[in-house]
Amino acid sequence: MSVSPRSYAIAGLSFVAIVLVATYALTRRGGGDDPFADCRTTVLGAGGGQIGGPFTLTDEDGAQVTEADVLKGPSLVYFGYTFCPDVCPVDTVRNAEAVDILEERGYQVTPVFISVDPRRDTPDVLRDWTDNIHPRMIGLTGTPEQIKAVAQTYKTVYSVPQDPENDLYTVDHMTMTYLMLPGTGFAEIFARDVPADRMADSVGCFLEKMK
Repeated sequence: MSVSPRSYAIAGLSFVAIVLVATYALTRRGGGDDPFADCRTTVLGAGGGQIGGPFTLTDEDGAQVTEADVLKGPSLVYFGYTFCPDVCPVDTVRNAEAVDILEERGYQVTPVFISVDPRRDTPDVLRDWTDNIHPRMIGLTGTPEQIKAVAQTYKTVYSVPQDPENDLYTVDHMTMTYLMLPGTGFAEIFARDVPADRMADSVGCFLEKMK
């Protein structure tokens, strides 16, 4: 998907809102006891308790799953849609490359793709798409209400056209990737301009601190 000016406006405003929430959380709880302080690249990570939460979705095999089923280990979570012609493939391939770099270093990280376009992204469509990007990538879809609920917990936004005339529509959405850690929850957020090797270095820092 070629990101429209409206997409940038949505992403920009939402990003500012997240920063304000995270900064408030950091101020409230203090920053001196953060075990991951050396790994942080954004203030958002330090306000992690505000991002992420319980969800129930459908995986690419058609099974109902929760966050406990999916986020069992370190995970990179991305919201997008399979009919996106450029941004989503580039971002998810970058995430997959980071996962492979981390695997070479002895770390197992799961790439997760949550569709914001459940009308078109059925489990079968998701399976074909995610398997083409990475064999361990987990694709998730659900009802529009379920997708809206999980997006809200992650403070991400998207806009699906109402009553589209055909299947050629695009979906405006944020393009952040979330690092989720077992026992910690949200740990860090990565913009789409962060290359795979730098993402791997950052994630590796968190995982090293968890040992």
